[in-house]
Amino acid sequence: MRADARKNYNHILTVAREVVTEHGVDASMRDIARRADVGLATLLRHFATREALFEALVCTDLDALTQKADELETSNSPDEALVSWFRDWLAFAQSYRGVVALMAAAHTNPDSALYASCAAVHSASARLLLRAQAEGTARTDMNGDDLFGLMSALGWLVDLPSFAPRADHLFRIIASAIQTNLPSNDVKKATC
Repeated sequence: MRADARKNYNHILTVAREVVTEHGVDASMRDIARRADVGLATLLRHFATREALFEALVCTDLDALTQKADELETSNSPDEALVSWFRDWLAFAQSYRGVVALMAAAHTNPDSALYASCAAVHSASARLLLRAQAEGTARTDMNGDDLFGLMSALGWLVDLPSFAPRADHLFRIIASAIQTNLPSNDVKKATC
């Protein structure tokens, strides 16, 4: 990519991040173009679809999450790794209002620009779950799809203003439902 095109691309991403932070994933592509001081055609030349724009916005964060899963697999106990990663994922989901719905829709659609990133998140969560299950610290009646579904449901729920203040509490309930042999008074310690 030419230097001026790269500069334009980066500027559009910076502005898009600001607009999405303000308005969530339903932010208007026209508004992003206008605030970036480029034409809509220029925006669409860089990002042909809304999903392509979001893939560019969140890929660094999702790459960091999958890298974190790799690190947790070798440095933490299986149950701590799973819960820590789930908490990090929830923090990511809360940083982009509406991104969970996009990810949930994209994770089974290979044509989606978000598919590869969603597949990596799904795979990382499934690996951490399997490791905890092998250790006997996570329910064995669930699989990676179930965990991704729970993560998506919680991410969607805390995206709603009425549930956002209860995010930590809801997280602890779900974490305790996934983990086995965890006394209820230890859930707070294990998830903090």
